[in-house]
Amino acid sequence: MFRNQYDTDVTTWSPTGRLFQVEYAMEAVKQGSAAIGLRSRSHVVLACVNKAQSELSSHQRKIFKVDDHIGVAIAGLTADGRVLSRYMRSESINHSFTYESPLPVGRLVVHLADKAQVCTQRSWKRPYGVGLLVGGLDESGAHLYYNCPSGNYFEYQAFAIGSRSQAAKTYLERRFESFQESSREDLIKDAILAIRETLQGETLKSSLCTVSVLGVDEAFHFLDQESIQKVIDTFEKVPEEEEDAGEGEAEPEAATGAAGTGEQGCSGDQDVAPMEI
Repeated sequence: MFRNQYDTDVTTWSPTGRLFQVEYAMEAVKQGSAAIGLRSRSHVVLACVNKAQSELSSHQRKIFKVDDHIGVAIAGLTADGRVLSRYMRSESINHSFTYESPLPVGRLVVHLADKAQVCTQRSWKRPYGVGLLVGGLDESGAHLYYNCPSGNYFEYQAFAIGSRSQAAKTYLERRFESFQESSREDLIKDAILAIRETLQGETLKSSLCTVSVLGVDEAFHFLDQESIQKVIDTFEKVPEEEEDAGEGEAEPEAATGAAGTGEQGCSGDQDVAPMEI
C-alpha cells in the first residue's frame, strides 16, 4: 500500500484529496480482531473475539470499563486503545467530581473525536490506529457510537469492526429492526451469534469471546465464561439433535425399503423398477 511521496506525512494531501496515513490507520482497524456492539432501549452489549498472537501467549483485553454507565470495545492497535480508554476514564471522573453527575455518553464521544482529529492535523503526530465502539446509558437512553481514527463518529443501533466483521454486519443488518425491543438475554444471544459469523468455520467456545453488558439498574460488567457457554449451548446443540433425529428416521425407512425390494424380487422381475446407484 505504499503511496510514494504522498504518504510520508499526515498533513500532506495527495492530488486526489486523500490523507494516506489516516487511511492506513483505518486499515489497522480492519486488521484487528472483531468487536461488536448492540443496543436496545434499555441495554447495551459489547462483545469481541479473543485472539492470541500464538498458542503460547494469552489474548489481550479488547473491552474496557470507563465508568459504571460506559464501556468501550476496540479493534486495531491495543496500545492505542488502552491510552484512549484511560483518557475516557479520566474525563468521566473529572466530570463526576465537578458536576456530581454521570458524564453524558455523547459528550464523551465528542471529546474523544476531537482528540483523534488533532492527530490528523499535526505533522509531528500520527493518527490513533484503533477504532472504538463506545456503549453507554444516560438520561436520554442507551447509546452505541463508533469512533474512527479520522476523528469522525457515528451512532448505531448495532455495528461490527475489525477483521471478518462484514459477516457480522450482514447478520446484524438482518436482525437490527428487532433490537430496539429486545430483552437483555436476546441481545447477548445476538451478540454471540454475530461473533460466530466472524470465526468462519471455527467452533465457537466461551474461551474465544468476551461479552460485557450494561443497562438500566445494571452497572457495566463482564459475563463469566459459564454464562457465555450456556448461551452458546442453546444454539450449538440444536443442529446436532436434529441430525441424530434425522439418522433415526432414516434407518426404519432403509429397512422398509429393503423389505419391499425382497418382496418385489419374489413376485417377478417384470414388476421391479431399475435400481439407481
